[in-house]
Amino acid sequence: MMPDVPDLSIPVSAPLDPAFVRRWFVEGVRQAMSGPAFFVAVAMIGVGGLAKVAGFPAGAAFLSTLTIWAGPAQVLFFGSIAAGVALPAIALSISLSSIRFLPMCLTVLPMLRTKRTRTLTMFVAAHFVAVTVWAESLRRLPDIDRDARLPFFFGFALACILNTAAFTTLGFFLTAALPTPLAIGVLFLTPVYFLSTLVRNARSAIDWLAMAFGLALSPLTQAYVGGGFDLLALGLGGGTIAYLVGRAYERRRFSA
Repeated sequence: MMPDVPDLSIPVSAPLDPAFVRRWFVEGVRQAMSGPAFFVAVAMIGVGGLAKVAGFPAGAAFLSTLTIWAGPAQVLFFGSIAAGVALPAIALSISLSSIRFLPMCLTVLPMLRTKRTRTLTMFVAAHFVAVTVWAESLRRLPDIDRDARLPFFFGFALACILNTAAFTTLGFFLTAALPTPLAIGVLFLTPVYFLSTLVRNARSAIDWLAMAFGLALSPLTQAYVGGGFDLLALGLGGGTIAYLVGRAYERRRFSA
C-alpha cells in the first residue's frame, strides 16, 4: 500500500509557485529516505569495494554512482577492470546492460510531462531512471497530481542517488578497514543483491531459464572463451538459449 501523501494538489490551470514545487520536492525526499534510498544504497556498498580492488580512488567510486547510476554497469566496469578484461568488451557489455533502461524511461517519463515541461528537463529526468526509482515511480506517481509529479520525482531520485553515492564511498573505505573475511563479505553484497532482485522480478519461464543458463555456463565461458570476452559471451549465449527454450516451452504449453 502506498504511504499517505499530503493533499498538496492545485488546479492544473494555475501557475506553479515555488512553495508548491518545494513542498513536493521535500515530500519526494521524505518518502525516499523512509526506506527505498537505503535499500538500494546498502546493495551498492560492494561497488565501492570493487572500485578499490580495481585501483581507483574513492572519488571515482562516488562519481561512478552519480554519473552511471546503474549497479550492474558499475559492477561490470570495476569488476572487469580488476579482472583485466579487454576495454572494447567492457564498453560493449556496459552498453548492452544499459539497454534495459529504455523501456523504463518510456513508461515513467510520460507520467512526468506536462504542458510546462521542457524537453531538456525530460533528458535530465531520464538520467535518474534506475530500477528502484522506476519501480517506486510506477507505484507512487499515479496517485499524485500531475503538476506535483516532476518535483516529487526529482526529490525522490536525488535522495536515492546521493545516498547511494555516499554508501558506495563507504564501501570503498570499509574494504580497506575491515578484516579480510568481512571485506570479502562486503564485496559479496552486490552480486547477492542483484541475484535476489532477478529472482524477485522473474515472471516468466524465460526469466528463470536466463538465470539458470547464466549460472550454469559461467564456468565454461571463463575456461574456454577468455580474452576478456567471457562475460559478453555468457550474456549473449545464455540469454539467447534461454529465450529460444522459453519460447518453445510457452508455445507447447499454450498449444496443449
